[in-house]
Amino acid sequence: MNPQSPELIAAIAGTMRSSISRRRLLSAAGVGGAAMVVAACGASDEALSSGGGGGVAQPEVGAAEDMSAVDKVVNWSNWPLYIDIDDASGERPSLEAFQKLTGFEVVYTEDVNDNNEFYAKVRTQLEQGQDIGRDIVVLTDWMAALWVQNGFVQKLDKGLIPNWVNLVPKYLYTSWDPGRQYSLPWQSGFGCFGWNKAKLQETLGVDSLVSVDQLFDPKLKGRVSVLSEMRDTMGVLMASQGNDPSNFTDDQYSQAIDLLTKQVDDGQIRQVTGNDYAGALESGDLIAVIGWSGDMVQLGPDFGVGLPETGGTLWTDNMMIPALAAHKRNAELLMNYYYDPQIAAQVAAYVQYISPVEGAQEAMKSIDPALADNQWIFPDAETLAQSYVFMTLTEEKDVEYQRAFQKAIGG
Repeated sequence: MNPQSPELIAAIAGTMRSSISRRRLLSAAGVGGAAMVVAACGASDEALSSGGGGGVAQPEVGAAEDMSAVDKVVNWSNWPLYIDIDDASGERPSLEAFQKLTGFEVVYTEDVNDNNEFYAKVRTQLEQGQDIGRDIVVLTDWMAALWVQNGFVQKLDKGLIPNWVNLVPKYLYTSWDPGRQYSLPWQSGFGCFGWNKAKLQETLGVDSLVSVDQLFDPKLKGRVSVLSEMRDTMGVLMASQGNDPSNFTDDQYSQAIDLLTKQVDDGQIRQVTGNDYAGALESGDLIAVIGWSGDMVQLGPDFGVGLPETGGTLWTDNMMIPALAAHKRNAELLMNYYYDPQIAAQVAAYVQYISPVEGAQEAMKSIDPALADNQWIFPDAETLAQSYVFMTLTEEKDVEYQRAFQKAIGG
């Protein structure tokens, strides 16, 4: 396979430094970054007052009046299983700590199950210049690029996010948002295989899943799921056919579409979904999936996770503030909080995705040293070389490929 660029591998592998166990997190993690959050709160009050309006910032072009000074709320839309959770109480420790520090109410909603699905819910409001009721949204690179290009997000005030300097340098440069003026990374991860260990052994007589041929073994008919995220599913399938998901032709894409269509039509693939495959894996209704690395690791030792021998995908999800969001300053303070290395480590310990924060790996050592070497949180160059970043598509080509994908999965 053709690995990613050496620059990308070196940038991530050389600077990722932390990880932490979701099981030990709740008893071991401290509330790092409190002083920074409080300091930022004080500085932001001054910044707001300079805008006039009795302490409420004046709206910019394409922005709503910022009500942060009088309405201490942040509405945050994120993916499921994507923040630290106390399994006993169901509370989110890092969010609880932020709310105590600031007095803010964070309305946290796990309603991003798929990029296209979420966009479809809010697209009309965005296009009509209406508030979508969210102050932060978390979307994958390609969808984040669409929002930036269409003016659906607000420019960030880095003065309210001083911890942005803690970001791994690789994450500060994107072709679709030069200088990270409108977005900041949340987590990265892999599109890979996941499986129910006992069921896989019982059905195929093997301990791990390494190839697409195994995934589509007739013995697993009706017990397989793939992702509704076109780039992850198609990236894995194209790589399995000896093609490079970071640089491919229409014919190579069509070849993978044909494979997907056959597996759906034959009933090999039971469902095409976003995040909601975990429960079916736990129950045994599903045995094997193309899924996301952190989701699989979170399920625990009874479940396997691995990159296909022919390669998986690598992606980044990004935090952005929608146009006309009513609590921009509050959202920026929340972003700042999560870029403190101790808080970043706390989150990474639970979600088990790649943290974009430099210093998180070092912070992880004080929480769970074993996780500091976890390849799913802090991958080295060898692990990263087994993954691809999906090729950047033009808007026209994206529409074409999405249509073919939707047709293949019966959408």
